[in-house]
Amino acid sequence: SQYTVDIAASLKAKGVTPLAHLTCVSSTREKVHSVLEQLKAEGIENVLALRGDIPKDGKVENDYRYASELIAEIKASGDFCIGAACYPEGHVESVNKTEDIQHLKEKVEAGCDFVTTQMFFDNSALYSFLYRAQEAGITVPVLAGIMPVTNAGQMTRILSLSGTTLPNRFRMILDKFRERPDAMKQAGIVYAAEQMVDLVANGVRGVHVYTMNKTDVAAGIAENLSKVLGRA
Repeated sequence: SQYTVDIAASLKAKGVTPLAHLTCVSSTREKVHSVLEQLKAEGIENVLALRGDIPKDGKVENDYRYASELIAEIKASGDFCIGAACYPEGHVESVNKTEDIQHLKEKVEAGCDFVTTQMFFDNSALYSFLYRAQEAGITVPVLAGIMPVTNAGQMTRILSLSGTTLPNRFRMILDKFRERPDAMKQAGIVYAAEQMVDLVANGVRGVHVYTMNKTDVAAGIAENLSKVLGRA
């Protein structure tokens, strides 16, 4: 959409490397190509290609069924660096994890250059996923998606949409600090930071922080983990 282009262009103007998000479930092929042409005109090279959530009214376009089809279209449309989503615990619509890995392989074969995981709260889920991906011959970089939970109430909707599981340790944190927003925010940031330290120590190639537009949270993590993340 024009909003996607405007946000990406604004970030680029500020010296930030933008990653434009492009969904296809509610988009026509004409609309997708229009957005791609605008991104080219703005000099934006990075695109995250997603199927997108099915609207509540169930109304979708029929030009694309899967993200792999969108990825192939972007690949043929210009010199973009294409990212895609992956699911350490399996997509909620997949029959099993084996099928889910096959869908990921289709995205890679269609032309995606890297993948970013859905949020997870148990690092062992990611390590198991990375093993399955390697066994399937998937070698593109995998960015681990970490979301600092700063509001206990937001978890209900997140879990219903994603199927993400919560380890008991994290459930205890939610239960203990649910009614204390400041404490919940601090505990959520600490938990996410501990996840990231473990990921880096185990050789994970990159981490993507889901900030939910809370830039102060991202800045706090970056500052506290500056040495761990290899920053000066």
